[in-house]
Amino acid sequence: MGSRNRNLMGKVAIITGGGTGLGKAIALVLARAGGADVVVAGRRVEPLEQTAKEARAIGQRALAVPTDVTDSQQVNRMIERTLSEMGKIDILINSAGIPSSHLEPIEDITDEEWHRSISANLTGTFFCCRAVARHFLAQKSGKVINISAGGGLRGGRDNYAYCAAKAGVISLTCSLAWSWARDNIQVNNIAPGWFDVSSLQPQTEPPKIPANVVQERGARIPVGRAGIPQEIGFLALFLASDASDYITGQTFIMDGGSLGAAHAPAGYVPAITLKED
Repeated sequence: MGSRNRNLMGKVAIITGGGTGLGKAIALVLARAGGADVVVAGRRVEPLEQTAKEARAIGQRALAVPTDVTDSQQVNRMIERTLSEMGKIDILINSAGIPSSHLEPIEDITDEEWHRSISANLTGTFFCCRAVARHFLAQKSGKVINISAGGGLRGGRDNYAYCAAKAGVISLTCSLAWSWARDNIQVNNIAPGWFDVSSLQPQTEPPKIPANVVQERGARIPVGRAGIPQEIGFLALFLASDASDYITGQTFIMDGGSLGAAHAPAGYVPAITLKED
């Protein structure tokens, strides 16, 4: 057996949600450190084009494909365009999604709110995996990396749709891994914790989360800080490479020790009142 490494030279990787945040970080790490050609997909054209421009500056081929992953026809066209312009697909990274935004009692959640979160955070991942399936099965190789969240493993107060969707991503990962294991296709999942993605947002947009909030929440994490986006990029690089060929169906928790240390979800601090006898 030859040596196994994290070199992705000559590989083509699709990264959904690649215009901003963790998706952008993953795309640029795969291009810069792995030498992969990248296809970035998402709903907004300008951030996608910026990511593609940065990847080309590194020296890699890059393609920006505007895509709403909740629309299966757009997903199918994304796969077709990638094959037409890049020639093949070796890696699919499903990073597109929306954050939990409806923290409210279950009786107050509307049908629209529920379906929006499930579609963006689970159904879109399913659509992308289904669309690439025939290509991966025909070439007898492929890497799929899904992005879930700690909420998919533990839930959260009044956080129903998001946590259910992310738990679904974890189970979808396991089912795909089992189904495709004999076809040399590895499917794994990354569950990120609290990451500071402010540096990867478009400069024309204000930070989604104030810097002081990022620092305060990061200080509560066992390692004492928020995650650096490039760190998840290097984990994705390992899972996209042949160094991980014997790993499939696994969830990699990358949260600075929060889940393992029974740390409360971001924004909550456990507290008790001690009484003296």
